[in-house]
Amino acid sequence: AWEGQFERTWDQVQEDEHGTLEGAVSDLLLSNKSRRVLRDTASIQRGIIRHVYLVIDLSSAMLVRDYKATWLDLTLQYAQEFVTEFFDQNPIGQMAIMVTRDGLAERLTPLSGNPADHLKVLQNKKKLEPRGQPSLQNVLQLAKNGLSHLPPHGSREVIIILGSLTTCDPTNIHDTISQVEQQRRIRVNIIGLSADVKICRDICDHTRGVYRVARDDLAFRDLLFEFVSPPPTITAASSRSHLLGGASSSSSAAADLMQMGFPALLTTTYPGVCACHGKLKTSGYGCPRCKARLCDVPTECRVCGLTVVNAPQLARSYRHLFPFAKSYGKNRIDPSSSPAPRSCFSCTFPFSSTNPANPTTTTTATTTTSSSSSSDLSPLGRYACPKCGHHFCLECDKVVHEALGFCPGC
Repeated sequence: AWEGQFERTWDQVQEDEHGTLEGAVSDLLLSNKSRRVLRDTASIQRGIIRHVYLVIDLSSAMLVRDYKATWLDLTLQYAQEFVTEFFDQNPIGQMAIMVTRDGLAERLTPLSGNPADHLKVLQNKKKLEPRGQPSLQNVLQLAKNGLSHLPPHGSREVIIILGSLTTCDPTNIHDTISQVEQQRRIRVNIIGLSADVKICRDICDHTRGVYRVARDDLAFRDLLFEFVSPPPTITAASSRSHLLGGASSSSSAAADLMQMGFPALLTTTYPGVCACHGKLKTSGYGCPRCKARLCDVPTECRVCGLTVVNAPQLARSYRHLFPFAKSYGKNRIDPSSSPAPRSCFSCTFPFSSTNPANPTTTTTATTTTSSSSSSDLSPLGRYACPKCGHHFCLECDKVVHEALGFCPGC
């Protein structure tokens, strides 16, 4: 029976030399770190102006208590964290929240660059009551209508969190999939919470998206946060031949210029009406073109249509185009070279002074530079910058690649 592979699972847990499970946990963190770093440092073309539809399944299947909490509670919690992290790493991106229940699709928030609007909706559980069955066809149709009119310089993405194994559609869903596929630039990604569904895989395959099924709550969060970084750009021509070394078309090499405005922060004694919500406010931003008052940036001016951003926000999004180089793990400490630092350059966390081959002595053997640089996992917990050579611990190296985007040493 399939239960046989889970018998005596406690025998598979390996303790380290100190009798703790820190080594097993560290290996898991190292493997996850290596996968994220290798993905984020890939030399591919990415779009920093993103338009994302986050779709949450509100069917009755979301009431299943498969994890520590119900699928709905866990999804809403991770969705709030995802919205915050998304706008932190993509300040000039825009997002909309959509739900599906009772065989219908409903858009709760329009495309906006203000995370407060989305978090306010996700925190209101009274309006997020699950019932009925989901409808993937209505989700695709509503997302296609909302993303088809957007300018070509921004990416168009749909992220669906699906807990149900069925979809209740009014007509043939394959016709809608063909219509979305003809758009060429709409990418549909689905995260399943229950099991692999054939129609979900067909949707992702036709739209060049990603379909994953979460095995537990931690894997669910990791799968969702993989969409924080901008995906590769989809061009009108087939990207498969370009990735395999084929000739790229002129459309893939072309880059459109877009106008952006840098607003000034306005603080007045008397309140004024903002152009985005129509509310009276004493502070806001002024559009550099039409002088209209805006509540927050980044956003698109409702009067003249200008994209209004701050310079720091544009700089934070720019780092996705040129990601920070991958740091290489140190496998051994060479005694013939200069003394290795005893602590992390950033947080001053002390490193272990022993080599994995001989834990009782410092070191007697050396390795070549090529083997050290090609290693992604460091048994010593040391990760060196390829430019300045400073050593960082696992947590600091993770912050450098995922949040900072630059080395604190150089």
